Amino acid sequence: MDKIKLAIVGVGNCASSLVQGIYFYKDKSSEEAIGLMHWELGGYKPYDIQIVAAFDIDKRKVGKDVSEAIFSQPNCTTKFCETVPELGVKVSMGRILDGFSEHMQDYEERYTFTPSDAPEPTREEVIEILKESGTEVLINYLPVGSEEAANFYAECALEAGVAFINCIPVFIASNPLWADKFASRNIPIIGDDIKSQLGATIVHRTLSDLARRRGVKIERTYQLNTGGNSDFLNMLNRSRLKSKKESKTEAVQSACEKRLEDENIHVGPSDYVPWQKDNKVCFIRIEGKLFGDVPMNIELRLSVEDSPNSAGVAIDAIRCCKVALDRGQGGVLYSPSSYFMKHPPNQYPDSDAYRMTEEFINGFREY
Repeated sequence: MDKIKLAIVGVGNCASSLVQGIYFYKDKSSEEAIGLMHWELGGYKPYDIQIVAAFDIDKRKVGKDVSEAIFSQPNCTTKFCETVPELGVKVSMGRILDGFSEHMQDYEERYTFTPSDAPEPTREEVIEILKESGTEVLINYLPVGSEEAANFYAECALEAGVAFINCIPVFIASNPLWADKFASRNIPIIGDDIKSQLGATIVHRTLSDLARRRGVKIERTYQLNTGGNSDFLNMLNRSRLKSKKESKTEAVQSACEKRLEDENIHVGPSDYVPWQKDNKVCFIRIEGKLFGDVPMNIELRLSVEDSPNSAGVAIDAIRCCKVALDRGQGGVLYSPSSYFMKHPPNQYPDSDAYRMTEEFINGFREY
């Protein structure tokens, strides 16, 4: 099979885990490949993904080979692959726009963002990089709240004719105006806001769906999250959280039998704890009524390494985009979006989204 030529926007912890994962599985057999939802997808293995371009705005990453930049500060995720070779791909300076929050310069350098003084590229220069590198899929790993920057790169993807995966809670695939743009140019898009492999949202949705199926009336619920990576630091600026809270809340609401009143549901990032680094701790509580109006509650604590938890999902999303390109299929990929993302255009129960995604992979019609 041909390589899947990938460009990355935002060389942070998620990008680090994705690139490490590509090489971690390179010498594995299917029996040894633990932690993947699909070893082979559409004929492509994880190591068939090739990084051909990358963009960032931190001076500690711009100009470095991607293999070095993924381990540069403030990245703090687990290093689980010791054999990431030099890729011969240097991180290009990206457009800043709203790609970082000003308060992030007030923290120690090892924790936070340090802006590069390299000149920002024009829209035409970004498009040229995508075209000259042969990029087929562009994945967006910008920080939460980067609405202008996400829109900028989505437009660049359209103009360069490359598929787009929106891993952040800026609504692009789920925005009919953007969806129509990608459909009219027959370019695949998956979005918005990536779910982790086994993270807070998927667990919360599963518990809510279980209650619905077993006749339990959910009356109120919360999900509280803490972490110590740069994204949690970024989210201390609450003005950047509107779309994130909406994305996570709607993902849970859609799994409940009846929509909860706003005062009875709280889902979202809660605080930044530096020493947690890329570890994310989630607390979930669900209160409701059983048979005979008898009260019940569930409390759960989940601790996961945040960035590797999404990398396996990203690897599948990338391969689904490539499969769509091979088939000449464009526009929103509704089935993969519903399974891989928190805020897809159409919400389905996860069991249905899984089945629909398998059907998409096997060549059945899209929903």
